[in-house]
Amino acid sequence: MTNQDFESQLLTLSLADQAEVIQRLTQSLSLSGRGIAKTPGVCGGVACITGTRIAVWLLVEAKQLGISEAQLLEDYGHLTAVDLVNAWAYAAAYPAEIAADIAANQAIA
Repeated sequence: MTNQDFESQLLTLSLADQAEVIQRLTQSLSLSGRGIAKTPGVCGGVACITGTRIAVWLLVEAKQLGISEAQLLEDYGHLTAVDLVNAWAYAAAYPAEIAADIAANQAIA
């Protein structure tokens, strides 16, 4: 299978399936991506970078505010580019969930 064939097939999948494929690929490449997890009792159970308290919604909101990926990686020194890829893929697969998490946080502030 060529890269072009793979890309064509990948684009026919739902966003959730695309996110799963991307996570499996990054894990198989051992690029130190941790994935995304919802852990009861951690950050209210919202989706976070696995093993951290960095919520996906927080990264998405920062990106919406114009903060670059380079700046996020600098600000959160233990994050990797793969962590950000996982966060963006998760956010693309579950936009309503992320929007609700952002709105809930803004209601608190």
